[in-house]
Amino acid sequence: VQLQASGGGLVQPGGSLRLSCVASGIAGNFNYMGWFRQGSGKQRELVAGISSGGSTDYADSVKGRFTISRNNAKKLVHLQMNNLKADDTDIYYCKYISSDSVTYWGQGTLVTVSS
Repeated sequence: VQLQASGGGLVQPGGSLRLSCVASGIAGNFNYMGWFRQGSGKQRELVAGISSGGSTDYADSVKGRFTISRNNAKKLVHLQMNNLKADDTDIYYCKYISSDSVTYWGQGTLVTVSS
């Protein structure tokens, strides 16, 4: 399984970005996908996750601003990030958990929120 993340960049406070993560090499069901972020010296933390059935969970800090969605046919997950704040600056990683509970990570995409 390989995960390819994209969509990071530089945006001003209050702006929006959409991250995408496409999975390849998956046979069978397209299971749990999540977005995590990790800054220098910090632990990797959950931003948003979505189950195969579409159930979602979010970090408290992004509720109401970020939306995670998935396209099962394309094995694709998006993270729509609105009203971005400086504290959202980080490297964002997508994560996939297979049906046999193996975890895979994408390569990370940098989001910088700055004026």
